[in-house]
Order: sequence, then C-alpha cells, then structure tokens
Amino acid sequence: PTKAYRLSAYVISGALASLGGLIVASRVGRGDISAGNSLLLDAVAASLIGYAVLDKRRPHVIGTVVGAIFVGVLLNGLTMLNAPYYTQDFVKGVVLVGALAATFGLGKKR
Repeated sequence: PTKAYRLSAYVISGALASLGGLIVASRVGRGDISAGNSLLLDAVAASLIGYAVLDKRRPHVIGTVVGAIFVGVLLNGLTMLNAPYYTQDFVKGVVLVGALAATFGLGKKR
C-alpha cells in the first residue's frame, strides 16, 4: 500500500503542477520556461512561515495557508504603497529570514 500511496501522490502532484503551468502560461500569453521564477521566493516564504505558525516543526496545510495569506497581504500592501520591486524583494527576504529564525533558530532553545 505504501508504493500505491507514493505513486498516487506523485501523480496528483504532477497533475497539479501541470495545471499551474497552464494557468501561468495563459496569464503570460506564451510558454516561457522562466515565467514563474518571480513566484519562487513567495512560495518558499509562505511554506516556511507555515512552519513557524503552529510550532509543529514540520509542514502542515493550515500553516502554509496562513503563510500564503500573509505573503499575499504583505505584497498587496507594498504594491498599494507604490514600493519599487527591489523593496518588495528585500521585504520578502527579511520576512523569510525571520521565519527561518523563528522556525529553526528559536525552536532549538525550547
């Protein structure tokens, strides 16, 4: 049964990744291999913030959803403030370092 679960997880992951690729290609208007590079830091920050939300020291869905909402609200706020793109990247990096410190650095002291 473990091999079947693992295979189904890979199939579902591949199907959802292809669906995401189709959505990004339809938004960009062409199939570009580097179309989603700007979204990588957002995804990593959302998942690592998800680690730190409930202090489980492992990934979980609720924390990742909270992290994605936090990153989305943060970027929308910076866009509304007319912050330049490099400032948005800097703030995302600071939030990412803070999430890493909260997850791995401060968790060892407990």
